[in-house]
Amino acid sequence: MNTRREPFVKICCIASPAEAELAVRAGASALGLVSQMPSGPGVIPDERIAEIAAAVPPPVATFLLTARVEARAILAQQAVCRASVLQLVDTVPQADLRVLRAELPGVRLVQVIHVTGPESIAEARAVAPCVDALLLDSGNPNLPVKELGGTGRTHDWGLARAIRASVPLPLFLAGGLSEHNVRDALRTVEPFGLDLCSSVRTDGHLDPVKLERFFAAVRTR
Repeated sequence: MNTRREPFVKICCIASPAEAELAVRAGASALGLVSQMPSGPGVIPDERIAEIAAAVPPPVATFLLTARVEARAILAQQAVCRASVLQLVDTVPQADLRVLRAELPGVRLVQVIHVTGPESIAEARAVAPCVDALLLDSGNPNLPVKELGGTGRTHDWGLARAIRASVPLPLFLAGGLSEHNVRDALRTVEPFGLDLCSSVRTDGHLDPVKLERFFAAVRTR
């Protein structure tokens, strides 16, 4: 009997209700909506995030990508955007995570861990009790202008696998995923979910052919 579970796939950098509909038709379980960032693609105004989030049918999840790190600022943004998941792309203090948990009991918290070295394992373990899931990405928050996602680069999947083995939470894998490497990523890391943006776009626009090829690669691994 084949009991293999298909991974949860999140298509990020959704820019319009039309892109949201296209991604959902292709098979996306979640959509990423990027708010103001220090760098990277896909940024749209909070008002458009709210428009898209309101139009997405359940059970598809809407992820608000926020670079804010203080609970009150994140709560104010979520009051406008009303996403079903908060994707915290920078380091949020645990005290603020506890405030978010208390104030938003129906909203899931996903903390991004930028896999830059072995220290990322300790970072993941420390934050795990405060969030619902982790998302491993290839940014670098230590640069003068922080990279908090959307780099199109892969990271060390061996470290990603080590984080998965040491943290009892659903784990999303992001960073440079495409139809060409997704099967290797799934075999190596065995993540709960996948997160991608640039590899399914052409000239910045969501490409239905690339989406179809990506989902075909996932299904035929």
